[in-house]
Amino acid sequence: MSVEKSYKDVRIVFMGTPEFAVASLDALVKAGCNIVAVITAPDKPAGRGMELQQSAVKKYAVSNHLPVLQPDKLRNPQFLDDLKSLNADLQICVAFRMLPEIVWNMPPMGTINLHGSLLPQYRGAAPINWAVINGEKETGVTTFKLKHQIDTGDILLQERFAIEPQDNAGTVHDKMKEIGAAVLVDTVKQMAEGELKESPQLLSSNETLHHAPKIFTETCEIDFCKPVETAHNLVRGLSPYPTAFTFLNGKKLKIFQSAIIEETPTIAPGELVTDGKTYLKYACNNGYLSVIEIQLEGKKKMIIGDFLRGYRFQ
Repeated sequence: MSVEKSYKDVRIVFMGTPEFAVASLDALVKAGCNIVAVITAPDKPAGRGMELQQSAVKKYAVSNHLPVLQPDKLRNPQFLDDLKSLNADLQICVAFRMLPEIVWNMPPMGTINLHGSLLPQYRGAAPINWAVINGEKETGVTTFKLKHQIDTGDILLQERFAIEPQDNAGTVHDKMKEIGAAVLVDTVKQMAEGELKESPQLLSSNETLHHAPKIFTETCEIDFCKPVETAHNLVRGLSPYPTAFTFLNGKKLKIFQSAIIEETPTIAPGELVTDGKTYLKYACNNGYLSVIEIQLEGKKKMIIGDFLRGYRFQ
C-alpha cells in the first residue's frame, strides 16, 4: 500500500473551535485526509440580538459537508457513545478545551495536539501573547501526544519561525496558523508511515522555563515604572486583543500600537508629553512610549494624530 493511500485511510476526528483551528482543518481536508467528524463548541448567543452564533470551525465543517458534534460536556455518555461509534484511528485537537482521558485515550493512534510554542516553553492558554510580551525573537509550533498533564506529552514535530520587531500577537497568530497547519499534515503523514518517533519534552540546562497562563485584565495594564521595552512588548503582545491599556483623564485608553523613544525622561514614569497635534508619549523609567494607534473609552479606534485633533486635555 502506498504511503499516500495509508495516511488517507486514517480515520480522523478533528476537535477545534476558533478561526485559528480552521487553517489546520482546511489543510487536512485539502491534503485528502479522512475527516470522519468534527467536534466543536455549542452554538452561543452573541450580538445585540443574542442570536445563536456558530463557531468558525463549525461554519467550515458545515460548508464542507463534514459531520459535526457539539457536546456541552465531554463526559456525556451519549457523546462518548457517538464518538466511539466513529471508529476513529486518530484524534486531532487544535485550540479546543481540555479533554478527559476517556476521550483522548480512545483512538488506537491516540490524540495529537497542535500547540503554539516550542514546547516545553510556553505551556498554557496564551503562548502567542506571552512569547511577544517577553520579547522573544522566535517562536514556533509543536505537535505532541496528549497525556494527563496539560501540554506535557511527547513531542512529534516542531518548526521554528522568527518574531520580527514589527510583529504583534495578531501577526504572529496569522503566521502560526498556516505554519502549524502544514506541520500538522506532516505529522499525520509520518504517523501513518510509522516512522515518527516521539520525544519527551526536555529543557536544556541553561534554559529558563517560561509559562503562558491565561491573560487577565490586570495583566493588560501598563506599568510605566518598568523599562520602555517592557511596555512596548506588552502592547505588541496584547494587540489586537485583549489590548494593553492605561488611563487618560480617568478614562481607559487602549493602546494597539506603540514605538520606543530612547530619550532620558524629564518627567515621572506614567506622566505624558504631547504637542497636541502629532504625538503623545508616556514616560517610562528609561525612555518614552510613543502611542501610535489608540482607542479611548467610548470612542472609536484612531491613529494618534486624528485623536489629538479632536481631543481637549484637561
